Amino acid sequence: MLHTTRTPTEKRLALREGLTSGTLQRFPGAFTPLSAPLIQELGFEGVYISGAVMAAELGLPDVGLTTLTEVTRRGAEISRMTDLPTLIDADTGFGEPMNVARTVQLLEDAGVSGLHLEDQVNPKRCGHLDGKEVVGLDVAVQRIAAAVAARRDPELLIMARTDVRGVEGLPAVADRARALVDAGADAIFPEALRTLEEFAAVREAVDVPILANMTEFGKSPLFTHEQLASVGVNLVIHPVSLLRIAFGAMERELRELAAHGTLEPAVERMQTRARLYALNDYASYTRFDQHLVDFEVPGAAASAAGATDDESDEEGAR
Repeated sequence: MLHTTRTPTEKRLALREGLTSGTLQRFPGAFTPLSAPLIQELGFEGVYISGAVMAAELGLPDVGLTTLTEVTRRGAEISRMTDLPTLIDADTGFGEPMNVARTVQLLEDAGVSGLHLEDQVNPKRCGHLDGKEVVGLDVAVQRIAAAVAARRDPELLIMARTDVRGVEGLPAVADRARALVDAGADAIFPEALRTLEEFAAVREAVDVPILANMTEFGKSPLFTHEQLASVGVNLVIHPVSLLRIAFGAMERELRELAAHGTLEPAVERMQTRARLYALNDYASYTRFDQHLVDFEVPGAAASAAGATDDESDEEGAR
């Protein structure tokens, strides 16, 4: 009830253990805090917190307009709802190396298990769009070095994302990935790779875990978990999938409501009240409240009786 039962460090250790387990770690993106317990219940290994989703929920494009405050708040809201590790998108770190350091510490305080920082130029854009620009290798390395120096819990995972594939081609990815690992990155997120062979090449280039982004409508084909595991990918995210599923369903049903004036035919496709209450642990809150209401303070009955006698004496005196 209310919060995860695991400490942030416990979840960070679980993330690190999962990444070295030899089993692909599957992190669907949490559309809302309430989707985090659903991801946990269905047996996934972790929860991803997407910058694109956070922007979309605010009605903004994914071009670096969200603030550190907004991202930190959402990271805390989702992380408290699950015992699973959470990995959050920290964009470019919200500024220069000192800003990156503050970003890391605030997200650490928010309870996330890991974060990734990218090497795009601000204003950034979705990693699967054309026209991206990346910073020089020196700036990219500075960002990661600042992040590593700022963290206080050594178990917090610092992941480096590189978008260089879409700018300079595949050979640059391996070179940049190695430099980011040398700067202290615990894992590498090579964005917008095109083939399984490209993932295999990155796997060969570095000795830290690597991530695959399986976002729909992007540059990367939607490889299966089995295919990704076969080339040595350690973690896969599905960042925007739940948002797309939800908004697709909302649009379809709103069209029906506009056309027919009722949602009665859609009820069978809706989440039931009972299922909602199960996910937000309604019963635990009810039990807690009843426990407080039913609780009898020791000595309270005698005190109440004494007060009544005193009141009666006063009435008699009057």
